Amino acid sequence: MSSSRSWTTRAETGADVPAVRAIVRAAFPTPEEAALVDALRADPGAWIEGLSVVAVDDADRPVGHALLTRCHIGDSPALCLAPVAVRPEHQNSGAGTAAVRAALAAAGRLGERHVVVLGHPEYYPRFGFTRASAHGIGLTIDVPDEALMALTLDAGHPLPAGTVRYAAPFGI
Repeated sequence: MSSSRSWTTRAETGADVPAVRAIVRAAFPTPEEAALVDALRADPGAWIEGLSVVAVDDADRPVGHALLTRCHIGDSPALCLAPVAVRPEHQNSGAGTAAVRAALAAAGRLGERHVVVLGHPEYYPRFGFTRASAHGIGLTIDVPDEALMALTLDAGHPLPAGTVRYAAPFGI
């Protein structure tokens, strides 16, 4: 599949839940991430309707998924981007990028201001993420400094400093 493909994205619906579970399960080596998505979906303090986004194929079947849930940076509300998953046969096709861009755009439309991600430092900067430590943002666990990144969705509201507090299902 060409990386120049244009993907259709949309918010997850109830009918997509099994497909999202299958995508996440196929994309990761253990079932932990799929269980995390289920736990976040069931957590009213974490789940925000419209911020679980799928990239769909021409038959409207989800092949990629990006999830934003509530977290906090210090006392400031923020979003956590995790997980991002694409069915193995569609990886490197732009489906993940399309899902992430659509999720971030949806968050901006909802008035959300800040997003953190713990992930691959060569992937997430394409969306505007920068090293979180440069903004005084950290975690209570040890992770490689370059893996924790943050993004402001509203230039009028710079990133706050503080420790990221994830939703309970993350266990951090």
